[in-house]
Amino acid sequence: MTVILLRHGRSTANTSHMLAGRTPGVELDEVGHVQAKNLLTRLEGLEIAEIVRSPLLRCRQTVEPLALDRGLTPTIDDRLAEVDYGQWTGRTLGELVREPLWKVVQQHASGAVFPGGEGLAQVQARAVAAIREHDRRLADTHGKDVVWVACSHGDVIKSILADALATHLDGFQRIVAEPASISVVRYTDTRPFVLRVNDTGGDLTGFAAADAPKSVPGGEVPGSDTEDAAGDAGEGHGTGGG
Repeated sequence: MTVILLRHGRSTANTSHMLAGRTPGVELDEVGHVQAKNLLTRLEGLEIAEIVRSPLLRCRQTVEPLALDRGLTPTIDDRLAEVDYGQWTGRTLGELVREPLWKVVQQHASGAVFPGGEGLAQVQARAVAAIREHDRRLADTHGKDVVWVACSHGDVIKSILADALATHLDGFQRIVAEPASISVVRYTDTRPFVLRVNDTGGDLTGFAAADAPKSVPGGEVPGSDTEDAAGDAGEGHGTGGG
């Protein structure tokens, strides 16, 4: 299964440099709505089996044009919700950078717990569990490789990518996930393959399930005999949950 990790489009909180967290009513700004509409072009020609999203408004607004165009009803999963930043919610980044916890978040994320909120390790656990469960479910439902979309938030997506890259959570701040960016992960029986990170333009037709690249000894190009052999051996066409 191949999942497109989509961060919501630019929001009013992004431009105000506020840590919105789960604050209700935070919506896309004008640019964010344009980014949402542009998804139709970016994903044109790519069959989407399902859309799963965070319950927050900015994620709903981001996937609405795509869902309408494809005739899909998004599945809402609370495990893809934004980090519960607790007492940090609603404060400006200029204020927060002076907090002692800020350095912990940047350098030792696995030990960071937001006052009155949740820890980043908890965030990664819930988000990765959600992605892998939906991936396995879709594999069982369709009986073949499909592409699906998961719309979430920056820190949540970065934590999922860190897991897929076998990178410790303490290094997840090295990963960038901008508003409306797309990252692509293909899950197999053995391990995930990270195909794209923080893509903010272009189309993704090359990531159709049947054409998804595989990692094989020697790094042969797609279509080579060696790659086909590796695919036949099960490396490239597994179901979800590597």
